[in-house]
Amino acid sequence: MGSTSSAARESARPATTDRRGAVVAALMLSMALAALDATIVSTAVPQIVGDLGGFSVFSWLFSGYLLAVTVTLPVYGKLSDTFGRKPVLVAGSVVFLVGSLLCALAWNMGALIAFRVVQGLGGGALQGTVQTLAADLYPLKDRPKIQSKLSTVWAVSAVAGPGLGGVLAAYADWRWIFLVNLPVGAVALWLIVRHLHEPERETGPHARVDWAGALAVFACGGVLLTALVQGGVAWPWLSAPSLALFAAGLALVAVVVLVERRAAEPIIPGWVWRRRTIAAVNLALGALGLLMVAPAVFLPTYAQSVLGLAPVAAGFVLSVWTLSWPVSAALSQHVYRRIGFRNTAMLGIGAAALILFAFPFLPYPGQAWQPTLLMLLLGAALGLFQLPLIVGVQSTVGWAERGTTTASVLFCRQTGQTIGAAVFGAVANGVLAARLGGASDLDSVTRALNSGTAPEATRRAIADAVHAVYLGAACAAALAFLVLLVLAPRRFPVLEG
Repeated sequence: MGSTSSAARESARPATTDRRGAVVAALMLSMALAALDATIVSTAVPQIVGDLGGFSVFSWLFSGYLLAVTVTLPVYGKLSDTFGRKPVLVAGSVVFLVGSLLCALAWNMGALIAFRVVQGLGGGALQGTVQTLAADLYPLKDRPKIQSKLSTVWAVSAVAGPGLGGVLAAYADWRWIFLVNLPVGAVALWLIVRHLHEPERETGPHARVDWAGALAVFACGGVLLTALVQGGVAWPWLSAPSLALFAAGLALVAVVVLVERRAAEPIIPGWVWRRRTIAAVNLALGALGLLMVAPAVFLPTYAQSVLGLAPVAAGFVLSVWTLSWPVSAALSQHVYRRIGFRNTAMLGIGAAALILFAFPFLPYPGQAWQPTLLMLLLGAALGLFQLPLIVGVQSTVGWAERGTTTASVLFCRQTGQTIGAAVFGAVANGVLAARLGGASDLDSVTRALNSGTAPEATRRAIADAVHAVYLGAACAAALAFLVLLVLAPRRFPVLEG
């Protein structure tokens, strides 16, 4: 389709919804479901394992869901550009709710893991399509409002998930963790079906779907992410299973490139990486996913083991960045309207790099307010970084490319988190082994501390390990800064309208 049809779709955008507030409410509910299900299971693991067994594989309750979400993002992005946002969001919501119901009915751990993967297959549609619709519904000047709302929903849901899961498991039954999705998801689905009306558009007499590419992307992403998630956990990094998975993943990368080059409508089109703006945002948000692992995964351990805080207080130290992040994101429009998307994002990630670099210089053992203050500042810095990039890159493409573009940046961010968990886990365990003179790992050392059997030297070793992780996160932030400085254009090529 030519530029004329794209312009026509863009000009029709303000009329794409009826009762936009109802659609926004549905998007926020859908985002809450996707965010909750990434974390809500964590505190209910003892009850689930006690009922179903399978302690040795329970980590796949999280990994299976996140892998399915990540590898399906590019597929749903392309489908939403081909067939529209509404059918993709409706189909994804149905899959997610069916997966939730099946999880509640699971009879053993293997079945529950399989049904969590089904949930993830729907969750990928929720995450990508919600973000794309947010850009469809609002003109550029109003997009920070809806994006800040979605950021708030995501942050609050992600933090509240473990607590809600614990309450349901303790006072009801762990199966309610999945059953509560049904009424909430049903309301969101009803609002979308009733109130979201997209304009007629030309998809051609025979709209092609690159199913071979979709399968290749799914297989390649699944194999490589499994290698990263399980490496150093289920098996050593240099073991036969790990090497075999990486070798298979690299071979599948070649298959993806070959299939996508020959496809008429590829799932991952080449222009995603040929356009400077999109490529720069992809890499920068990949670095964001990488650095987010440091506080999200390691700060609670630091707060409990080094500062001696109770689990609830340790959770508060982490959660304060969810207060400043959406506020900063909402206010970022006043900055990028003056200095541009790139410079605003560079300002945010530059500040984040300094804040992360300051963490290792906190006194030992220190006071709880010190890391809390740093997390508050970090949230503000990252809000100034992420939202301008997402709003900016969505504004450089028309309707027919927005789903693919949004999915690509979310995919890179999710992949960065997976890589960060693997890399920083190896860094933390390596520092611990060096400090303690053995093959210690963070999980076993933390358990020893909680049981009161570990000496003071162990606390210092944990502090050193977390400090090393934060230095790595600061390097990731610096890398994002350099990517934007070198690769991103000074002014994003924003489309008018």
